Amino acid sequence: METTDTSQHNLFSRRIRAGKRTYFFDVKATKSAKDFYIVITESRRMEGEAYEKHKLFLYKEDFEKFSSALSETITYVEHELLEKLEKPVEA
Repeated sequence: METTDTSQHNLFSRRIRAGKRTYFFDVKATKSAKDFYIVITESRRMEGEAYEKHKLFLYKEDFEKFSSALSETITYVEHELLEKLEKPVEA
């Protein structure tokens, strides 16, 4: 009987390039291949060919809370912080 290690197999992957940083959003199967999780990776080019990577593992039971908090944070920045930066300073 042949078994395949699916723990490293991406079920879905999306890459976003942003200057010196690249963000990866990967859906991976668990070792048993009966479940899945999301890995968000920030990869940043350092000097030369070196890269610094940071990973966040997000499990399905936390998707809704994470999504809600991220959406709320982005909305706050867009409506409270960016609007203030874009308004001309009155003299």
